[in-house]
Amino acid sequence: MKRFFDICCSSIGLLILLPLFTVVAVIVKLDSRGPVFFRQQRIGRNFKPFRIYKFRTMTTDAPEKGPEITFGGDKRVTRIGRILRKYKIDELPQLINVLKGDMSLVGPRPEVEKYVELYKEDYKHILQVRPGVTDISSITYRDEEGVLMDKKDPEAYYRQVLLPEKIRLAREYIDRASFFYDLRLIFKTVYRIFYPSFTIQPQSARSNAKKRKID
Repeated sequence: MKRFFDICCSSIGLLILLPLFTVVAVIVKLDSRGPVFFRQQRIGRNFKPFRIYKFRTMTTDAPEKGPEITFGGDKRVTRIGRILRKYKIDELPQLINVLKGDMSLVGPRPEVEKYVELYKEDYKHILQVRPGVTDISSITYRDEEGVLMDKKDPEAYYRQVLLPEKIRLAREYIDRASFFYDLRLIFKTVYRIFYPSFTIQPQSARSNAKKRKID
């Protein structure tokens, strides 16, 4: 049922969003030199690598000028790129990945190989399912770039603090996964984009809070 839902939603979504894709493509080309789409290898289900699609939001020399992660105030991000990233429009081409079967609408966010290798044992469990366009961590860390902005070493902070937390949330998603839970996360993702102050409390956090209250 999940795969059928993914195919239907991604197909319909791509058709409906085609005019928007066209407008964004033109603006991206006019704003800076380089391709419309950003493609990068990520690790998918059963450790199978695939190319993820996004609208390009950074300069073409971004890989040579900084880390693979992006943080608030990153000068590699283009003018139009800041707007696309703010409203997550840059992520919409991943509907192509969903249609191809590389990804699902909801599932643990796919990482690059070097981060997967750091926590390979955890990813043996996580990558039993298709990675997703959104998940619990996408909602919880909606302003990830802002979190990383004031860190002395953003990439080290990501590896040592944020990534382990994302892994924990990914495992939580897998343990709770269901069709209706996916629908809830899709709704909350859309809501979070337009209402940034909205937050979601993971199940583990609620359990810990309840335990502290009992203690």
